[in-house]
Amino acid sequence: MSPALALYRRLAPLPGGRWLYSRLICWKAPYFATIAPRFVALKPGRCEVRIRDRRRVHNHIGTVHAIALCNLAELGAGVMTDATIPASMRWIPKGMAVEYLAKARGAMHAVATPEAPAAEAPAGYAWPVRVSVRDDAGEEVFRARIDMWVSPRGGR
Repeated sequence: MSPALALYRRLAPLPGGRWLYSRLICWKAPYFATIAPRFVALKPGRCEVRIRDRRRVHNHIGTVHAIALCNLAELGAGVMTDATIPASMRWIPKGMAVEYLAKARGAMHAVATPEAPAAEAPAGYAWPVRVSVRDDAGEEVFRARIDMWVSPRGGR
């Protein structure tokens, strides 16, 4: 089990545990603190993370900024990947394609899931992850497909 998943399982049931987990992830990867994420659920093959509606993630027209949505998608995809791939493998984002489907207003809820099961392999491979971001009304406002490069630890 990945350390990130083990930590989530230990903290999530505690009062304030998901908040603390979110802060610790942002301490490890500080740039994600710019969107103040809150993890909702994490298990192999699925990560759910939210951001609140706050001015610091808005653009000039008062909707959630496109890059804040990209950050949310990359965070969810990365943590889900970490929780899912075999312990002998490591990962890094390789590319991302995004679709802006509607104006993003209010709190955003992202769900990251893989397109295929993770595998242990002797060489690196691209592993696509889908991320759907919905508003509080349940409307999908953003969609991303992130290719994670998964490779053996200590290899290329």
